[in-house]
Amino acid sequence: MTSSGGGTRFALVAGTTETAGRSGISAAGADPELMSITPAADAELVTYGTPVRTDVTPVSPSGCPTPALVTRAVREVLGFDATVVDGGLAEKTGAPTVSVGARPGKDIAAQDPVPTAHGAFAAARQFGQSLPADELYLGETIPGGTTTALGVLRALGETGMVSSSLPENPTEQKEQVVADGLHASSLKPGDAANEPKRAVRRMGDPVLATLAGLTAGAVESDTAVTLAGGSQCVAVAALVRHGGYEGPLGLATTSYVADDESADVRASADRLDLDLTVTDPGFDRSDHVAMERFVAGEAKEGAGMGGALALADRAGIPMAEVRDRFAALYDDLIGDAPTATAEEGT
Repeated sequence: MTSSGGGTRFALVAGTTETAGRSGISAAGADPELMSITPAADAELVTYGTPVRTDVTPVSPSGCPTPALVTRAVREVLGFDATVVDGGLAEKTGAPTVSVGARPGKDIAAQDPVPTAHGAFAAARQFGQSLPADELYLGETIPGGTTTALGVLRALGETGMVSSSLPENPTEQKEQVVADGLHASSLKPGDAANEPKRAVRRMGDPVLATLAGLTAGAVESDTAVTLAGGSQCVAVAALVRHGGYEGPLGLATTSYVADDESADVRASADRLDLDLTVTDPGFDRSDHVAMERFVAGEAKEGAGMGGALALADRAGIPMAEVRDRFAALYDDLIGDAPTATAEEGT
């Protein structure tokens, strides 16, 4: 499936935004400080299958694990090359990373929340141009990410709502946070239309800037790109479209995001002319706590989970095999190891 000169490559962009520290907009745990650890831990889980430097496995208070465990489960049953890009990590990770000069993002109500956006975009674009792959799947891990994604969409003048890692999407609160951010940046909705770098610098996060750069660079070198995720990846697609790219672009997400009526990802994919792939891992066929929480509406997506599942499905891997491996990883890691109560996208 892979080779050193091409094939399929998965890249995970990991970073942080202080927007995640706002109360009530995330399924992240009781200690907000742990949210900064989640992306670093996710990078280790996808890379090694176990915590290394972080020594924690991110889990919500109800027992819902990070979607990175699902991505890792697919890697173990299918096998694909994976690269981690530092998109503004606040905590160091034990996983090997590619640096693009991104720094942790500030709260989007700050006047300039992503000052490294332009540089990170440019460096990521150059990396995307040279990365050896026939097709590239791009995932993200950043608590608070759907709120910053909404900020970018509004700055660009795009409609639609983002999803949430919570069972009940706090849409009104997110809109208010975005309104505060627009005010702080002296922007009105649509003021940054066709100015993607301005939109992500003023209303986004460093992961979005990095992903947009990677996407732009990869398509320029004729690499097929699939954005592996939900709302954050929709925002990345919007940034790339507003940057002038009109060619093929894929979006691979989970059924949990696609079925979220509060955030119609199907309509967003249509508006942005994305080739949408939705994969159902069949977690409703298990009574394992890790899968029950996804079925209940927690997490839904993150760390490239939707893209990994799509790759497994395309390769003919039974979802039952993915579920078994996911459950085994959960039991091995969370039964004995320390856990951090923090999760993916808010």
